[in-house]
Amino acid sequence: MSFNLGPYDQYYLAGVVLLGTYGAAFILLWVAQRSRSAPFIKSFRGIAQNFLTVINVIFALNLAFLANDTWNARDRALDSVYAEAGTLRNIVDLARTLPAPAQSDVTEAVHEYVRLTVTDEWPNLARRESGAAVSHQLDALITLIASADVTRVADPRVAGQMLQQAIDIRGTREVRMALSQTHVNPLKWLGMAFLGFLTLTSIAMVHVEVQRAQLLAVLLFATAAAPSAAIILIHGNPFQDPFAVSPSPIADSVAPVP
Repeated sequence: MSFNLGPYDQYYLAGVVLLGTYGAAFILLWVAQRSRSAPFIKSFRGIAQNFLTVINVIFALNLAFLANDTWNARDRALDSVYAEAGTLRNIVDLARTLPAPAQSDVTEAVHEYVRLTVTDEWPNLARRESGAAVSHQLDALITLIASADVTRVADPRVAGQMLQQAIDIRGTREVRMALSQTHVNPLKWLGMAFLGFLTLTSIAMVHVEVQRAQLLAVLLFATAAAPSAAIILIHGNPFQDPFAVSPSPIADSVAPVP
């Protein structure tokens, strides 16, 4: 299940997490210390510290799992970019065994694919969009390598390797396209919000007898949890700033056409 508020939904939700966490913390402190229910809430003094520890651990584990998903997505994106760059370099190297003009045709087709990927498709990835021109150019590259003009003059093993490498490009490109389309999973983050509120409540209840200790403990947890969750959220799409995956490996995979 995904939650789509647009191409930059994780940034909006990161703001909601920051405002919501501190808002919930101050409301909770007001209810515990200043509201009409404060005397009743203070009657629950004596809750053991172990009660707080259990909920804290559950919250921390869930946050760690979400962070792990985010870093894994970035690692997969990096792997796909470097794999695509290596495959493009292999095609150019194999094309050097071809006589002219087949060598020139294949090399130029690879260069055009690289140019379109870097200049046209990469900005689209940040907007969760695909580049039709790149897809058409990849189709043209595969068609050219499989054409009689190339297979007639190429060693059969070289032609087969080049075709397989071109097909592999499609696979790695589809991986990064899929990763660029990733949106926030609302069920995971609603669960985190619920656990976070329970943790805030448990901290407030453990320190219900001493207001200043209660204030400090609640605000310390909010300051630890909210920015951490916001950082995880804004890194949800590996092709968006502030640490977007760069197209440099693909751009550097082939030398400029003479």
